[in-house]
Amino acid sequence: MPTHVVVGSGATGSALAHLLADSGEVVRLVSRRGSGPEHPLVHRVAADATDTHRLAELTRGARTLYQCAMPPYDRWPELFPTLGAAVLTAAERSGADYVMLGNVYAYGPADGPLTEDRPLAPTTAKGRVRAELWQRALDAHTAGRVRVAEVRAADFLGPGALSPFSLLTAGPLLAGAPAAHLGDPTTPHSWTYTGDAARTLRAAADSETWGRAWHVPSTSHAPAAELAAQLARAAGRPLPELPALDRAALAELGRTDPVVAELVEMLYLYDRPALLDATDTERRLSVSATPLRQVLAELTTGC
Repeated sequence: MPTHVVVGSGATGSALAHLLADSGEVVRLVSRRGSGPEHPLVHRVAADATDTHRLAELTRGARTLYQCAMPPYDRWPELFPTLGAAVLTAAERSGADYVMLGNVYAYGPADGPLTEDRPLAPTTAKGRVRAELWQRALDAHTAGRVRVAEVRAADFLGPGALSPFSLLTAGPLLAGAPAAHLGDPTTPHSWTYTGDAARTLRAAADSETWGRAWHVPSTSHAPAAELAAQLARAAGRPLPELPALDRAALAELGRTDPVVAELVEMLYLYDRPALLDATDTERRLSVSATPLRQVLAELTTGC
């Protein structure tokens, strides 16, 4: 029987599965294609996580169910509620603790660093989806049906990570192609290393403190232009020009790319400082951020 079930084999889900398995714990990693890291204690299963009955069966006997999956970015309002409801119900039926991977969208615009006790005030469609997923889980926790926690990350960095920076800046830069960035590349911004997200997910489950959110410690709070320059130096590439994609440019690109079209409503995160305060996580969970130089080294080598 698995000790843990991880739903989603993306960069963070795979990092979490590897982290748990390396410590000797059995992991069942569930994804549509049955993909993920090769490890003798990681059992990869191809399954549809929206199939509540199937997922509950896969989770039976597990201590923790981690939700690290997400639908296609341009279909969140349509698909995320169904996925979230299925995974939450599977946790309730199986008796497993439930830890969700989230982000900062549900907070809405902020004038200062975000802390976990900040009320959720989403102003975007995707932010409202995130807020509703957490509220539904919190309601189940309050009703005594399941123990839940959420781990919230900023923009992801790391091999295989999906974020506007990885798609528009890091990927093209490392490939020797023109790079760009959303909004103002000179504003401070928090960056989450996928490995740190995995460690925070595990620490949240081990903490026995439930019904709350935790923030992942940031590997950097540097503006995108500075981060891109450091990445270029680490990779031995020329310092990149980093034109800013504003609302008009994104709208034009979004006419043929539905994912880019969805970035328009999130521009507020990139036109002003967007900083994540993880003081409570560092103090209470003893999780600290991986040094940026190590993250950049992994990005330049792809591992």
